[in-house]
Amino acid sequence: MIAEPLRDYVFTPHARFEIERRGLGEELVRGVLEAPGQRWDLQPGRHVLQSKISMGEPPRVYVLRVIVDVDKQPNEVVTAYRSSKIDKYWRNEP
Repeated sequence: MIAEPLRDYVFTPHARFEIERRGLGEELVRGVLEAPGQRWDLQPGRHVLQSKISMGEPPRVYVLRVIVDVDKQPNEVVTAYRSSKIDKYWRNEP
């Protein structure tokens, strides 16, 4: 099953701050929004889109999670972060 991409969105000031602080870069986050590995509801009006990425030297695999309020027009990116806890966040559902 392919996760539905998100095309119409804006970054909140908080999201921009956290993305920069965490050294992620907006282009990396945009890549997840436009081609997510997974997407589901966190709560009504809020979705998580995530993908596995490779970062660092030597490269390590992380899950990059992007939290989006989808009940706003346009959709609002709330925050984004990476985690090495792939087993915790990645859903192995068909």
